[in-house]
Amino acid sequence: MIANTDVKTLPGPKSFFGLKNLRDLSQEGMRQFISESWQKYGDIFVIQIGPKKLVVVIHPDHVRHITITNAQNYEKRESYDAVRKYIIGDGLVTSTGDLWKRQRRLMAPFYTPRGVEEFADIFLQDTITMTKRWDALAAKQAQVEMFDEMALITASIVLKAIFSTESDEDILEIKECVETMINYVGGSAANPFKLPDWVPTETNLNFKKARDKVHSYINKVLEARFALDEAEYPNDLLSKLITAEDPETGERMSRTLLRDEALTNFFAGYETSARSMSHAWYALAENADIKAKLHEELNRVLGDELPTLETLKRLPYTLQVIKETLRLYPPAPMYAKDVIEDDVIDGYHIEKGSTILLMPFFTHRHPDFWNDPLRFDPDRHTPEAEKARHPQAYHPFASGKRICLGNHFSLLETHIMLAILAQRFDPKFLPNYKANFKIQSLLEISNGLPMILEKRERKELR
Repeated sequence: MIANTDVKTLPGPKSFFGLKNLRDLSQEGMRQFISESWQKYGDIFVIQIGPKKLVVVIHPDHVRHITITNAQNYEKRESYDAVRKYIIGDGLVTSTGDLWKRQRRLMAPFYTPRGVEEFADIFLQDTITMTKRWDALAAKQAQVEMFDEMALITASIVLKAIFSTESDEDILEIKECVETMINYVGGSAANPFKLPDWVPTETNLNFKKARDKVHSYINKVLEARFALDEAEYPNDLLSKLITAEDPETGERMSRTLLRDEALTNFFAGYETSARSMSHAWYALAENADIKAKLHEELNRVLGDELPTLETLKRLPYTLQVIKETLRLYPPAPMYAKDVIEDDVIDGYHIEKGSTILLMPFFTHRHPDFWNDPLRFDPDRHTPEAEKARHPQAYHPFASGKRICLGNHFSLLETHIMLAILAQRFDPKFLPNYKANFKIQSLLEISNGLPMILEKRERKELR
């Protein structure tokens, strides 16, 4: 209980039972609503939505308090119930307490900067496969939907990395089922009047069909894997998960947890990387000077050669383009925490039971921490610049002990993808195109990202 009379009440838009806020959010969209509220109320404010209080947090100091200084008071509880129920069960993203600590301990060695290098050849080969597809399309200057193109690569990469899946048919089917599941949860969150799951609506039935297909696929892979001698296991993430033993207890994961972690890795690894790459193409098409610097580095370092782990080290600007994309267009524009006990942040009372919305999308645009924040500038991510800035001014992979375990996987994957594809191709906007970025559970371009594929100077793969 907060007894200090100096503690202030959080500012925020007034609304009887949150009805006006719900209407305004629906009409304006979250991006505009939060932006206007930030300008009006400052770096921390509360939004009442029905019985729920959402505390929006933007300032890096407040992010640090929630994710590091007093992290034990902010957990992933009811805010993640829908994701637990409909998508990934008790995987690493949604688990809490001792289960989370155990799973993190088991999985962390696979996702170190050195650990993810094992997957580099998959990143390379799948991107090369896409260059063959793009060669044919660019010869006709064909129009493509860029997110779909990037999702073809990232879905293939993650299914091969997790399950050693080689079948194009399986990859496409699982990709489509996963998109159905993600859209179902996103639609449920946005619709307070959604009918119960047991009502046989088309949406509910499509979700159940997609979920059953995904679960069936994973269960079949598990059955096939367990039928092998461990010496015969392929070198993929599933094998690592199956054989991982808790150093404290010697225990291995249950089959249910193996399924949940496999799902977690697929959902986290496919969708967000596809969005990162799509947003990078958008940013490059918007900024000719940045694209010219990227092309110069690729020409100078790679020439006609494919990148290797060694030459990637000499492509810092390419990685900086990815990092700046994650600043201005983070695939996960927000993430939630549930308040366990009353707290005080910057003199404001944070009420037990509230939901915290940490919003990298806006933190990354904070003018106190980013000069000319709306300008796309990869030089913000030189080693010197990264060392000088507030650690929580940039948190596209979250912050603190629950920072995304797959951040090194994603950065290496997108570094390789951009190096290979930008070496060969120069996607262009359609005439008069203007993107409409929309914040939901993920950052979306509501009108899509149609682009014309054009080839750069011919680069033969060697």
